[in-house]
Amino acid sequence: MDFRLSEEHEALRESVRDFARDAVAPVIAEHYERHTFPYEIVRQMGKMGLFGLPFPEEHGGMGGDYFALCLALEELARVDSSVAITLEAAVSLGAMPIHRFGTDEQKARWLPKLLSGEALAGFGLTEPGTGSDAGGTQTRAVLDGDEWVINGSKAFITNSGTDITALVTVTAVTGTNPDGSKELSTIIVPAGTPGFTVAPGYSKVGWNASDTHELTFDDCRVPAGNLLGARGRGFAQFLRILDEGRIAIAALAVGLAQGCVDESVKYAKERQAFGQPIGNYQAIQFKIADMELKAHTARLAYYDAAARMLAGEPFKRQAAIAKLHASTVAVDNAREATQIHGGYGFMNEYPVARFWRDSKILEIGEGTSEVQRMIIARDLGM
Repeated sequence: MDFRLSEEHEALRESVRDFARDAVAPVIAEHYERHTFPYEIVRQMGKMGLFGLPFPEEHGGMGGDYFALCLALEELARVDSSVAITLEAAVSLGAMPIHRFGTDEQKARWLPKLLSGEALAGFGLTEPGTGSDAGGTQTRAVLDGDEWVINGSKAFITNSGTDITALVTVTAVTGTNPDGSKELSTIIVPAGTPGFTVAPGYSKVGWNASDTHELTFDDCRVPAGNLLGARGRGFAQFLRILDEGRIAIAALAVGLAQGCVDESVKYAKERQAFGQPIGNYQAIQFKIADMELKAHTARLAYYDAAARMLAGEPFKRQAAIAKLHASTVAVDNAREATQIHGGYGFMNEYPVARFWRDSKILEIGEGTSEVQRMIIARDLGM
């Protein structure tokens, strides 16, 4: 096995690393503190082609692969997770369902703007009362003539309320299966549709420069042609989307973990205590060595999952392992980086304070750590 990057992937990684350092780092702290969405950064990412990385050129994509997206996410998250999650959700949760399951008409209508970064899309799965129990979906859609009438609510939906949000893909109960279980389908709801309301943004612990809202649907009507994929296949569709998304979240988590190493090495060389840099002390050296160890092994885990996915092999277990391990590592490294920085680690002027606030959600979003353990165990036949 060869984990060295191709020339194309290495060039992409270096390009995104330079962009994160030169364009994101100088401005993101202000967005974070003001809880504002970084539209100018999104526009620049669009011009770089980051939103179109894993999509074919026929719809405006870059003709790359999902691993390229993961590399971009890792490099962005080394500097800031709000920007990284905006890209991750826009691609894996926003545009990818339309690419995977949409009709030719749906792809032609929505993908060009989504892949250029001119527009964003959200994925309305989670509900206020269901959380990890996606099968407990309460939102309902009834076919009335040639329209779906949607009623219900969704919670914690990323990229759902920006000025450039074009649509939200919503999972809803559309009937009952022969075995008595809920028939779940996926429906495209364009922004601004009457009956579709976006609540004010949440007051969050972290990811403060990303866009997150609760959504409500009150007799919201959309054309029957907005059904995404086959009726009743919604559950299978979002399971596929989440499997892929876990690899992307793992890459983002690795980026945060590596960013903690970067900042800790820098600080340990500069900070003086008892007459010398704190990096000269073995206690600090060992902490940073362990952080690098964790980031490295988590990177190998998502590399493996991505390689299996791109080879067309089963990857569900490996994606869950990568997401579980990388999110745990991100939390661990953020805690240790804050400790190394001492009192300054608790000050928002230092990036590690932002990393610490951003890390915890990685153990919750797109499948909690408990859910990942369930997936791993079930795939082992338990």
